[in-house]
Amino acid sequence: MISLFQAIALGLLQGVTELFPISSLGHSIILPHLLGWEMDRNDHAFLIFLVGTHFATATVLFFYFLEDWMKILRGMYHSLVHRGISEQNPLGKLGWLLVVGTIPAGILGLLFQDALRGLFVSPRSAAFFLFLNGLLLFGAEWLRRRNTKNTVSDPDVRMAKLTFRQAIVVGTVQALALFPGLSRAGSSMGGGLLVGLSHEDAARYSFLLATPIIGAAALLKLPHLFLAENHPLLLPTFVGAIASGVTAWFTVRFLMKYFHTNTLTPFAVYCSAAGLILSGVFQII
Repeated sequence: MISLFQAIALGLLQGVTELFPISSLGHSIILPHLLGWEMDRNDHAFLIFLVGTHFATATVLFFYFLEDWMKILRGMYHSLVHRGISEQNPLGKLGWLLVVGTIPAGILGLLFQDALRGLFVSPRSAAFFLFLNGLLLFGAEWLRRRNTKNTVSDPDVRMAKLTFRQAIVVGTVQALALFPGLSRAGSSMGGGLLVGLSHEDAARYSFLLATPIIGAAALLKLPHLFLAENHPLLLPTFVGAIASGVTAWFTVRFLMKYFHTNTLTPFAVYCSAAGLILSGVFQII
C-alpha cells in the first residue's frame, strides 16, 4: 500500500519531473529507493497510482493550453471542410502535425512499454539512463547552435513550418521515455531543437504533443483503479493526483517563461551529475 504521505510526495515529484526534462519515471523509481520505502516498482498498485498522477498532469496541460487547443481544433475542422491545409490555416496544419507526431510514440508504447519498464525498473538502471538523459540534452543544445534562427514572429506559424517528416522524428524521439531515466519532455524538446524550433517553441510543442499521449495512456489503465480489489488505492491515488496537478500547473507556467530566454543546459548538468553520483551510490548500497 501507498501511504498518504508517500502519495503526496510522489505526486509533487511527478508534477515537476514530468514537465521538467529530467524524467518523472526515473525519479519515481530512485526516490523511494533512497528513502527506503518498500515499494515494488513493477507492482500493479504502484503502476495504477502512477497512472493517476499522469492523468492529472495531462489534464493540467490541456487546460493550461485550452485556448491553443480550441484554435487548433477549429483549424483542423476547417482543413477537413476544405479538404486541404492552406497557408492561411497554420493551426490546422499544427493540429495534424501533432496527430502524426503522436502515432510513433503511441505504437511503440503499446508494443514495448511493459517489457522495457520491467527490464529497466531498477534504481541502478534509472540512474544510468538519467545520466544518459543529461548527455542527450547536452547534445541537443550543441547541435541546436548549428541551426539558423527562424525569423517568423507568429509562434503558431513557426511551429506549423515543420514538415510531417520532422513531426514523425520528434514524435518518435519522445518514445525514449519508455526507458526510466530518459525524459519524455527532454526528448521531445531536444527533437524540436534539432528540427529548428526555438527553445520556447520546442517547449510549447512538446507540451501540446504530450497532452494526448499522456492522457490516452492514462485513460487506458485508469479504469483498473475502480475495480473492487483496487478500492484501497482510490484515496492515495486521488491525493497524489491532486498534488501532481498543483505542481504541474506551476511548473508549466514557470517553464514557458523560462524557455523564453534560457536553454536545456542546467537540466543537462543536473541529470548528468545526479545520474553519475547515484550510479556510484547504488553500487555501494
